[in-house]
Amino acid sequence: MTQQSDKTYAVDKTDEQWKAELSPAEYQVLRQAGTERPFTSSYETDPTVGVYACRACGTELFRSETKFDAHCGWPAFYAPLAEDRVEYIEDRSLFGGVRTEVRCANCGSHLGHVFEGEGFATPTDQRYCINGISLTLQPDAQ
Repeated sequence: MTQQSDKTYAVDKTDEQWKAELSPAEYQVLRQAGTERPFTSSYETDPTVGVYACRACGTELFRSETKFDAHCGWPAFYAPLAEDRVEYIEDRSLFGGVRTEVRCANCGSHLGHVFEGEGFATPTDQRYCINGISLTLQPDAQ
Protein backbone atom coordinates (compact mmCIF):
# COMPACT_ATOMS: atom_id res chain seq x y z
CA MET A 1 0.00 0.00 0.00
CA THR A 2 1.19 3.54 -0.59
CA GLN A 3 2.17 5.89 2.18
CA GLN A 4 -0.73 7.92 3.53
CA SER A 5 -0.48 11.67 3.20
CA ASP A 6 -1.01 13.88 6.25
CA LYS A 7 -2.18 16.70 3.98
CA THR A 8 -5.64 18.20 4.24
CA TYR A 9 -7.18 18.59 0.80
CA ALA A 10 -9.50 21.28 -0.53
CA VAL A 11 -11.90 18.50 -1.53
CA ASP A 12 -12.31 16.38 1.60
CA LYS A 13 -14.98 13.66 1.54
CA THR A 14 -15.68 10.53 3.53
CA ASP A 15 -15.18 7.09 2.03
CA GLU A 16 -18.95 6.74 1.91
CA GLN A 17 -19.25 9.94 -0.14
CA TRP A 18 -16.51 8.82 -2.55
CA LYS A 19 -18.15 5.39 -2.94
CA ALA A 20 -21.48 7.07 -3.76
CA GLU A 21 -19.87 9.29 -6.44
CA LEU A 22 -17.41 6.87 -8.06
CA SER A 23 -17.89 3.50 -9.73
CA PRO A 24 -16.30 0.56 -7.87
CA ALA A 25 -13.40 0.51 -10.39
CA GLU A 26 -12.85 4.29 -10.08
CA TYR A 27 -12.94 4.06 -6.29
CA GLN A 28 -10.40 1.22 -6.28
CA VAL A 29 -7.92 3.21 -8.38
CA LEU A 30 -8.55 6.77 -7.19
CA ARG A 31 -9.13 6.19 -3.48
CA GLN A 32 -7.29 2.90 -2.83
CA ALA A 33 -4.24 3.50 -5.06
CA GLY A 34 -5.09 0.64 -7.39
CA THR A 35 -3.97 0.24 -10.99
CA GLU A 36 -6.21 -0.36 -13.98
CA ARG A 37 -5.27 -3.16 -16.35
CA PRO A 38 -2.83 -2.02 -19.06
CA PHE A 39 -4.15 -1.17 -22.53
CA THR A 40 -7.73 -0.69 -21.27
CA SER A 41 -7.89 3.12 -21.47
CA SER A 42 -8.76 4.77 -24.77
CA TYR A 43 -6.90 7.84 -23.49
CA GLU A 44 -3.55 6.14 -24.10
CA THR A 45 -3.73 6.88 -27.83
CA ASP A 46 -6.64 9.36 -28.04
CA PRO A 47 -5.57 12.23 -30.36
CA THR A 48 -8.15 14.70 -28.95
CA VAL A 49 -6.68 18.10 -28.03
CA GLY A 50 -7.74 19.23 -24.59
CA VAL A 51 -7.22 19.06 -20.86
CA TYR A 52 -7.15 15.94 -18.75
CA ALA A 53 -8.80 16.51 -15.37
CA CYS A 54 -9.08 14.48 -12.18
CA ARG A 55 -12.14 12.23 -12.47
CA ALA A 56 -12.81 12.60 -8.73
CA CYS A 57 -12.79 16.40 -8.37
CA GLY A 58 -12.41 17.96 -11.82
CA THR A 59 -9.04 19.65 -11.23
CA GLU A 60 -7.21 20.21 -14.52
CA LEU A 61 -4.02 18.15 -14.39
CA PHE A 62 -2.44 17.56 -17.83
CA ARG A 63 -2.68 18.98 -21.37
CA SER A 64 -2.86 16.76 -24.40
CA GLU A 65 0.21 18.53 -25.81
CA THR A 66 2.33 16.89 -23.10
CA LYS A 67 0.95 13.40 -23.79
CA PHE A 68 3.12 10.96 -25.70
CA ASP A 69 2.91 7.32 -26.75
CA ALA A 70 5.22 5.47 -24.37
CA HIS A 71 3.77 2.08 -25.41
CA CYS A 72 3.38 1.30 -21.69
CA GLY A 73 -0.34 0.48 -21.54
CA TRP A 74 -1.44 3.69 -19.81
CA PRO A 75 -1.69 7.36 -20.84
CA ALA A 76 1.76 8.95 -20.51
CA PHE A 77 2.58 12.64 -20.07
CA TYR A 78 5.93 14.36 -19.69
CA ALA A 79 4.72 17.14 -17.36
CA PRO A 80 1.66 18.19 -15.37
CA LEU A 81 -0.28 21.33 -16.29
CA ALA A 82 1.35 23.00 -13.26
CA GLU A 83 3.41 21.58 -10.41
CA ASP A 84 0.84 22.69 -7.81
CA ARG A 85 -1.78 20.44 -9.45
CA VAL A 86 -0.09 17.20 -8.36
CA GLU A 87 1.40 15.80 -5.17
CA TYR A 88 4.29 13.34 -5.01
CA ILE A 89 4.43 10.53 -2.45
CA GLU A 90 7.20 7.97 -1.97
CA ASP A 91 5.71 4.56 -2.77
CA ARG A 92 7.39 1.44 -1.36
CA SER A 93 4.55 -0.95 -2.26
CA LEU A 94 6.72 -2.80 -4.79
CA PHE A 95 8.87 -5.47 -3.21
CA GLY A 96 12.41 -4.10 -3.06
CA GLY A 97 11.62 -0.95 -5.02
CA VAL A 98 10.74 2.68 -4.56
CA ARG A 99 8.51 4.59 -6.93
CA THR A 100 7.00 8.06 -6.87
CA GLU A 101 3.23 8.07 -6.66
CA VAL A 102 1.35 10.97 -8.27
CA ARG A 103 -1.84 12.22 -6.61
CA CYS A 104 -4.24 15.03 -7.33
CA ALA A 105 -3.21 17.90 -5.05
CA ASN A 106 -6.84 19.06 -4.74
CA CYS A 107 -8.47 15.84 -3.49
CA GLY A 108 -5.64 13.38 -2.82
CA SER A 109 -6.81 10.86 -5.41
CA HIS A 110 -4.27 8.40 -6.79
CA LEU A 111 -3.43 9.08 -10.43
CA GLY A 112 -0.43 6.86 -11.15
CA HIS A 113 3.35 7.16 -10.92
CA VAL A 114 6.12 9.27 -12.41
CA PHE A 115 9.37 7.77 -13.69
CA GLU A 116 12.60 9.51 -14.73
CA GLY A 117 15.59 8.63 -16.85
CA GLU A 118 13.92 6.13 -19.15
CA GLY A 119 15.35 7.78 -22.26
CA PHE A 120 12.15 9.06 -23.85
CA ALA A 121 12.72 12.01 -26.21
CA THR A 122 10.68 14.42 -24.10
CA PRO A 123 11.69 17.83 -22.70
CA THR A 124 11.65 16.55 -19.10
CA ASP A 125 12.88 12.94 -19.46
CA GLN A 126 9.91 12.03 -17.25
CA ARG A 127 6.97 9.72 -17.82
CA TYR A 128 3.83 10.38 -15.82
CA CYS A 129 2.20 6.96 -16.16
CA ILE A 130 -1.41 7.78 -15.32
CA ASN A 131 -4.42 5.51 -14.97
CA GLY A 132 -6.93 6.53 -17.63
CA ILE A 133 -9.77 5.77 -15.20
CA SER A 134 -8.38 8.57 -12.99
CA LEU A 135 -8.96 11.16 -15.72
CA THR A 136 -11.66 12.83 -17.76
CA LEU A 137 -10.83 14.52 -21.06
CA GLN A 138 -12.21 17.98 -21.67
CA PRO A 139 -11.76 18.71 -25.40
CA ASP A 140 -10.75 22.21 -26.43
CA ALA A 141 -13.48 24.23 -28.11
CA GLN A 142 -13.24 24.07 -31.89
